[in-house]
Amino acid sequence: MSDAPLFFEKTLDLTAPVARLWAFHERPDAFALLQPPWERAEILELPSSLEVGARARVRVYIGPIPTLIEAEHVAYEPGHFFVDEMRRGPFASWRHEHRCEPTPTGSRLIDTITYRLPLGRLGQLFGGAAVRRRLERLFDYRHQVTKRYVEAQGPLA
Repeated sequence: MSDAPLFFEKTLDLTAPVARLWAFHERPDAFALLQPPWERAEILELPSSLEVGARARVRVYIGPIPTLIEAEHVAYEPGHFFVDEMRRGPFASWRHEHRCEPTPTGSRLIDTITYRLPLGRLGQLFGGAAVRRRLERLFDYRHQVTKRYVEAQGPLA
């Protein structure tokens, strides 16, 4: 088992145009809307925008243990993508790229995460499968919420 970064990707196809998908992510409450109800999480600071330098701070629980996650937006191209990196938290490293692409029938959201678990190979051996399951569940939820808001008729509300 290697200590190479781990990779997770989840894609969502939508019948709405990419401008509508991007507008959802620009909502001031988008980050809060995407937090699953089963996760014990307290948002301490919402990102002010999607632009480089915007930060989010969230207290999450790993079992009974509270952990602070701080993330900073490090890349941004309006209408196309933004990237955040974990500056503090439970992972040895975490980079999340959100890409919005037009398709012939609407748009596509591609979430790509490159991460390393703490404790190197030992962390991967004992926590890798659990983290993967948690990411699958988290992004299934986030994509359901995104689809509901983006494909809704009328203005985003």
